[in-house]
Amino acid sequence: MTEEKLVLVKVEDGVCLISLNRPNKLNSVVPEMLDLISEALDEAEADKTVRCVVITGIGDRAFCAGADVTFLSGLSSSEAEMVISRKGHKTFMKIIGLSKPVVAAVNGYALGGGCELAAVCDFRIASEKARFGQSEINLGLIPGWGGTQLLPKLVGVAKAKEMTMTGAILSAEEALRAGLVNKVVAPDRFEEEVKTFVASLVNGPPLALAEAKRLVNMSIDLDSGLNAEAEAFGSLFSTSDLKEGFAAFKEKRKPTFKGE
Repeated sequence: MTEEKLVLVKVEDGVCLISLNRPNKLNSVVPEMLDLISEALDEAEADKTVRCVVITGIGDRAFCAGADVTFLSGLSSSEAEMVISRKGHKTFMKIIGLSKPVVAAVNGYALGGGCELAAVCDFRIASEKARFGQSEINLGLIPGWGGTQLLPKLVGVAKAKEMTMTGAILSAEEALRAGLVNKVVAPDRFEEEVKTFVASLVNGPPLALAEAKRLVNMSIDLDSGLNAEAEAFGSLFSTSDLKEGFAAFKEKRKPTFKGE
């Protein structure tokens, strides 16, 4: 694997490690990366030596800062719905449907789609440096990769509304108290603690783990909600407010929204 690759995949000791590799862009996601993650998940499902999947971000600053705003700003409403939201849904649903446990190793910022990527995993281990937030509202947008549906199930309706409607950023400890993460560890012990947690899954009974995951996930009804989320996500791309949000982001200023 070379550093130029947007997603790095490594299989070792029963673990498929999927690493987002845009550290200079806080591991923000472009559509090609969704395809690469999807392919890696398919390969992990088919590989009988893989007992667990770990998703993380390269570098010490970010797990994933969400979808690349520069790319988003050039999309039409229909492109935003299909190329971003529905493509993301398709990839993330593979994480839910995977017969093997998936662990998010959150080593830094998990914002926007990055928070959603962590949320869709079965477990979340966070460094004390990690920060979680649905920052889309600051652009005049909403979460488009399942956040409106998954967060209420993890943190409750009130906290989900706070995160999606105010853009509140949670520290790792706040995320732990809210139920968003399973464990918070010191940065200097992060990799070791992730390996220890993952080892318990790798050494566990694969068939029972698969059934436990499948049955718990039966309580999560996402289809109709994700469809509505994708439609709403796309529709917002025709608003003046979103254009203002993108302009303000680029110009590093506070946006002025007019409800248009």
